[in-house]
Amino acid sequence: MSECYELRVAGVVRQLPIIQLTPELSIASFVILGDQELVTAAAQALAPKLPPVDYLLTAEAKGIPLVHELSRLLGLPYYIVARKSVKPYMAQPLVDEVTSITTQKPQTLCLDGKDALAIRGKRVAIVDDVISTGESLGAIERLAEKAGALVVAKAAILAEGDAAHRADILFLEPLPLFTR
Repeated sequence: MSECYELRVAGVVRQLPIIQLTPELSIASFVILGDQELVTAAAQALAPKLPPVDYLLTAEAKGIPLVHELSRLLGLPYYIVARKSVKPYMAQPLVDEVTSITTQKPQTLCLDGKDALAIRGKRVAIVDDVISTGESLGAIERLAEKAGALVVAKAAILAEGDAAHRADILFLEPLPLFTR
C-alpha cells in the first residue's frame, strides 16, 4: 500500500495518495472530479468567504464541479471555463500559456470571445481546486484582465506549499508538499 496524507476539509476526510512528481518533489494527489460529497461540502464552506461576484471563472477541468456547485449556491446562472485549447466554435478567443506544477509542460488556456464580452466590467472570482505555484491562477487572471473583468477574489479548496502563506487568496485548508 502506498503512503497517504490524511486531508480534513469542510468536515470531509480523505486519504490522498502521495505521488512523486520529480526525484525531489511529491504531492498529495487531490482530485475532486466525481467526489460529490467533498465538492458540495467545500462549496458550502467557500461560498460565504467570497465577496459579491457576477461570474465565477475556472480552468478546465478539475475546477468545474466546484464552480458549478458554487454558482448554484450563489444563485449565479452562468459560470465560465477557460478551456485547454481553442475550439472551432470559439469566436475571437483570448489565449494565455502556463506551466503548472501538475502539467510540467506548457499548457494553453483559452477564453471564448463571448465569455470575454460577458465578463467585461464585471466582478469575477477565479476559483480552482488547488492553488500551488500560482501559475495557472496567474494565467486565468491575465485572461480575465485582458477581457476587462475586475478580479475581486481568487479562491480554492486547498493552498499547496508556499501558497498557504499568500494573503491574496481565499482557501479552506493548506496542503503540504513533500520534498527530499
